[in-house]
Amino acid sequence: MSGYLRIFYNVLTGAEDLKKQIDLMAGVLIGVSPIIHLIIVSGINAPYGRYTSSSWGLPINSKLAWFLQELPAFLIPVFSYFTMTSSNVSTPALILLSVFLLHYFNRTFIYSQKIRGGKPTPILIFLMAMFFCICNGYMQSVFLLQISNYREEYLFEWNFVVGLILFFLGMYINLECDSILRNLRKEGEKGYKIPTGNMFNYVTGGNLFGESLEWCGWGLACWSIQGFAFATFAVMYLSARSYSHHVWYLKKFEDYPKDRKIFIPYIV
Repeated sequence: MSGYLRIFYNVLTGAEDLKKQIDLMAGVLIGVSPIIHLIIVSGINAPYGRYTSSSWGLPINSKLAWFLQELPAFLIPVFSYFTMTSSNVSTPALILLSVFLLHYFNRTFIYSQKIRGGKPTPILIFLMAMFFCICNGYMQSVFLLQISNYREEYLFEWNFVVGLILFFLGMYINLECDSILRNLRKEGEKGYKIPTGNMFNYVTGGNLFGESLEWCGWGLACWSIQGFAFATFAVMYLSARSYSHHVWYLKKFEDYPKDRKIFIPYIV
């Protein structure tokens, strides 16, 4: 077995030191995040949604694709809790795992079924998204349930409190903006409209800003390289996606608000 395959095998089986494994995974995620960002802003969009392309493989129903690709990020932490949890797992770790699960419960079981008229997802994009959810779900679960050593007093640390506030604020923005997007078209209508309301009044990627805020808050609350890696990926990928949307809207609609920023209100 080659060296790279051996590393991947060890990551999945826990055959070597878990902390080194998940630190390696976090480092890789941090390293590839700006590369993905640059690829997307250069004009090579992830081909799903409005940018979907048949050249990326067999199309899959969008509801089914979202459900299946997000499911590992929910199931792996749940499975890990019942099989890997050390006897002294802390309250802060359980809270952090719970809010992670809250996001993915919504993404898997609620958001996926509320999609209206979504374009099919190419199978390669579906598999890439599922692979990310598997790796990230594993990495975060191992850190929180096996590696972290939070004291109970950590519940009152500034970064834990502020981080959770930011997480729930971001989740609120994300849910509200998702609802706005779903309800832009009436039943039977086709085509695109300019979203307004909530964070969409300030940025093109209102829902994407909200999700990024979620994971920045969560990463702050975790105060770990694994949490930082996920937050970095979220910001890099979702800001690039928002940039693509912004360029698309400006070309599609002559009356698109010129003062609306791309991703961060009043800044960029």
